[in-house]
Amino acid sequence: MWCKPWRLFTAREGVCYIGLAFRRAEDTEKGKTACCAAQMFLNTGDGIVFLGDFGPWYSLKTKQFQLSKASASDLLNGVLRTYHELGGKELTEIFLHSRSTISNKEFEGYQKACPNGVKLVGIRVRSDKSNGFRLFRTGEMPVLRGTFLRSNERSGLLWGSGFKPRLATYDGWETPAPLQIDIQHGDAVIERVAQDIFGLTKLNYNACRLGESRPVTVGFSDAVGEILISNPTVSERRPNFKFYI
Repeated sequence: MWCKPWRLFTAREGVCYIGLAFRRAEDTEKGKTACCAAQMFLNTGDGIVFLGDFGPWYSLKTKQFQLSKASASDLLNGVLRTYHELGGKELTEIFLHSRSTISNKEFEGYQKACPNGVKLVGIRVRSDKSNGFRLFRTGEMPVLRGTFLRSNERSGLLWGSGFKPRLATYDGWETPAPLQIDIQHGDAVIERVAQDIFGLTKLNYNACRLGESRPVTVGFSDAVGEILISNPTVSERRPNFKFYI
């Protein structure tokens, strides 16, 4: 019997995680036009990438990316269609990860595309390295990687970086900054959400690291977006995530 070395032990059957990626086009006026893409990751550890629409998704006022209801529906529809075309099994839960706030209208679009009977949860995952919350402990080493601080039933702080007992050291340079996790839409247990996100920090199988500071769903957003818009003349794109790492 053989297993993929990057498959997570804690992964659950029928559950997928979709990272919402955005990238502003450099040749547009004031950078208002952006493309959206989705990165789906499964319990097998594999993933797919799907390119969404170009549009005025970036707001200079709020400095947030937000899709229209129609584009959000089209994006999730395209992801799920590609997933089933590749022989994907039936899903029971879909978790959306975004660094930007997911608006009510945007989530309504995702709900429209979500299959009946499948649970949909929208989560904002972001890090604040400049003015964020910090934890300190006595001794020479920083906070333990994987530490979770529950703020309330829908939000908390997760340290994806920090002291790694297996390495007996901290392999970073600065005081570890936590991830701010907020369940913005849908219902889920915040501890379960944090555990899943922490597991996704271990899925960068393109690097010899015990774990990243961010989950793969949001950690590769900029890089994937850059690849997707680098050559707009490409008519067919391979959906497998392995082609984008």
